[in-house]
Amino acid sequence: MTKLLLVLVLLATAFPLVAATVQTPADPMLDRARRLLRDTPIIDGHNDYPWTVREKAGSDLAKLDLRQPQPAIMTDFARLAAGGVGGQFWSVYVPAPPAGSDPAVSVTQTLDQIDIVYRMVARYPDRLGLALTADELERAIRQNKIASLIGMEGGHSINSSLGVLRMMYRLGARYMTLTHNSNVPWADAAADTPKLDGLSPFGEDVVREMNRLGMLVDLSHTAPATMADALRVSTAPVIFSHSSARALTNVPRNVPDDILRQIPKNGGIVMVTFVPGFVSQDVATYDARETAEQARVTKELGGTAEAIGKAMDAWRTANPKPRASLLQVADHIDHIKKVAGIDHVGLGGDFDGITSVVLGLEDVSTYPMLLAELLRRGYTDDEIKKLAHRNILRVLRAAEAVAAKGK
Repeated sequence: MTKLLLVLVLLATAFPLVAATVQTPADPMLDRARRLLRDTPIIDGHNDYPWTVREKAGSDLAKLDLRQPQPAIMTDFARLAAGGVGGQFWSVYVPAPPAGSDPAVSVTQTLDQIDIVYRMVARYPDRLGLALTADELERAIRQNKIASLIGMEGGHSINSSLGVLRMMYRLGARYMTLTHNSNVPWADAAADTPKLDGLSPFGEDVVREMNRLGMLVDLSHTAPATMADALRVSTAPVIFSHSSARALTNVPRNVPDDILRQIPKNGGIVMVTFVPGFVSQDVATYDARETAEQARVTKELGGTAEAIGKAMDAWRTANPKPRASLLQVADHIDHIKKVAGIDHVGLGGDFDGITSVVLGLEDVSTYPMLLAELLRRGYTDDEIKKLAHRNILRVLRAAEAVAAKGK
């Protein structure tokens, strides 16, 4: 596909009105990507629809019915089908508790979010199938259902209790992100001030217990020292459920090359995310400038929310935000493939957990566009199948095998 044709396709995806007037030529690579996804559909590492239901619909699934078009969010069944999604880790994220508050609240809130996933599966039994094992994942896909897995996003969800960890596993959680943006008492987060230089001895016990259970150790959001410690301790493959390459976009949430080089020995996977500020250095730089300006204006104007809002609106008008593109996401996949190998890369879009989108990757329908771009870059059919499906399935099976040996 020529660059002009790619621009036309991206425009049609980003702006539906354009699609009505601009007839984009047939794209054989897009057709090829869709054919591949019919055989090996996407298994995505991270979707925050359950949190969106909690925040936008008061946990009422009927208000964001996936059977109906949901233009206000990024996920519904029609778009999941168009995107070739066959398996989805639904995040049961809850915020870390504020300092001084009862940390046990996070456990209760996480249970509420797990309940949403179970209610989703019960509400749509013909479209979703709960998957607690790799075999169940494959069975759901054979039944033309979206295999639904549960991922906990943040170690605060267990309140430093191995007993709670074990019960979360029994309730279906098949990965836990060791931290979210804040440190937990036993692990350092990427976005917080280091306290432990990685994992504490109890944090190492958490990783070992996750291995024993068969729960995937997710290192997205963690500090590099935590990543390194987890890779040292874990006997099962780890995952990064929604992270990209730090060499291309220098933000703490991305994975440094020295960690990427350790992934093959562990057997793990980095699931490239579509968060604009993790994909584009220009966006990341803009976000840092915006944060600094917000702090400056807040200090200058005090607590006057209206005045601060007007000042920031004026700043944004004078400083338009750049856009991340699908091509940059493909660059991150290329980089991780180069450093860690094609067997260690996957996709974790973070749809409905983001407030802005990558141009060309606006919702769950757009995965084929990304795969078509990779095909244009010379990826083979087998490499696309690994990226979309086979790598994360292999990791799940490997974690189950490690757990079986310990039981």
